[in-house]
Amino acid sequence: GKVKLGGTCLNVGCIPSKSLLDSSYKFQQISESFDEHGIKVSKPSYDLNKMMQRKDEIITKLTGGVAHLFKHNKVESIHGKGKLISANEVEVTKAKGKKEILKAKNIILATGSRPINIPSVPWNGTTVVGSSGALEFNKTPKKLAIIGAGVIGLELGSVWSRLGAHVDIYEAEKSLLPMLDDDISRLIDREFRKQNLNIHLGSFVKGSKKTRKGVSLEIEIDDKVNSVDYEKVIVAVGRRPFTENLLSESINLSLDEKGFVPVNDFCQTSIDSVYAVGDIVRGPMLAHKAMEEGVMVAERIAGKRMEVNYDLVPSVIYTHPEIAWVGKTEKDLKEENIDYKKGSFPFSASGRALASGDSVGFVKMLADKETDEVLGVQIFGNSASEILQQGLIGMEFSASSEDFGLTMFSHPTVSEALHEAALAVNKQAIHIGN
Repeated sequence: GKVKLGGTCLNVGCIPSKSLLDSSYKFQQISESFDEHGIKVSKPSYDLNKMMQRKDEIITKLTGGVAHLFKHNKVESIHGKGKLISANEVEVTKAKGKKEILKAKNIILATGSRPINIPSVPWNGTTVVGSSGALEFNKTPKKLAIIGAGVIGLELGSVWSRLGAHVDIYEAEKSLLPMLDDDISRLIDREFRKQNLNIHLGSFVKGSKKTRKGVSLEIEIDDKVNSVDYEKVIVAVGRRPFTENLLSESINLSLDEKGFVPVNDFCQTSIDSVYAVGDIVRGPMLAHKAMEEGVMVAERIAGKRMEVNYDLVPSVIYTHPEIAWVGKTEKDLKEENIDYKKGSFPFSASGRALASGDSVGFVKMLADKETDEVLGVQIFGNSASEILQQGLIGMEFSASSEDFGLTMFSHPTVSEALHEAALAVNKQAIHIGN
């Protein structure tokens, strides 16, 4: 097929999933919440083909944009499979097996990641799919199982549940989103169950069998094993680096046991002229982290000084309400024996959130007990992804919670919840009791 620029995020990841999340959320709103605004709608329906078409048009527009940027910046793209064969050479195998060797002073490896396939539930491209296949269903499954309640599982579960599928999500961990603090993950769990996402924690998928109408899964929960039938199954247990056949055996660079390329803080490998960035190196597999690393490496090759601040990599889950966090959690701070103080503010006390009918969740800010420097922000609520950036900018400049508190926020906005959480750190919140 046609080679598309832009990697996972643009073609089969963040962008298409956001498109379907927005379309499905609009449908859910019309179906469920227009009435309370006094808007009468007779039974709405949706056209899945048109939703998919819209998603594909957005991807085409953005990939075309990347191609245009290549042209504008005089970047040549060569389509084929690359292999590093020396400190300054890459062998490219093109479509019909034709090979070409490219020489360069510096080389950057950025081959990204692939979804993990699990032996007990192997993909078959139709009834059992990975995250990419889950964005391509041509009709809404009546009964859908998702293995993994991480970012991908929760987002895809939201899409298909809103469009009418019965969704079961199986997660091996005993708590939902264990990287977050318990107060926020418990509220998220409660909220998602209300949205008909049936999340089964502490569950293990032991095996799968093809059936006439789909797939039968063997599920173990509390040492009891049951078989459950589904029309479709999405495997969303994470991703692994896509580094097979990337490095020639003749060079002095090898992958670690999980397939990652080992690098230093500046994304340089053990070969000085070779760098690696993004999902094939340590750290969270996020597009913005990869982009920052790419910029850093380009700057350093050009002789400039630049570093990536790995302590402040933001994370977002685009469910509704959204989940966003950056910096340290209470769990982290307790583990590191750092004394902290915290402030939180619920969206239910925000005039703007109530006016828009989106008042679930809260903002939590953590600050150093001595210096008052903001160490972490966690948000569950509408626009969490956008509000988080404001916290992040302050943290990048080592702001204190008092700095946030002394900044004037426009009223009424949902962003004020961050302001109030900052005030609450020092027991000075205005719109809730301290």
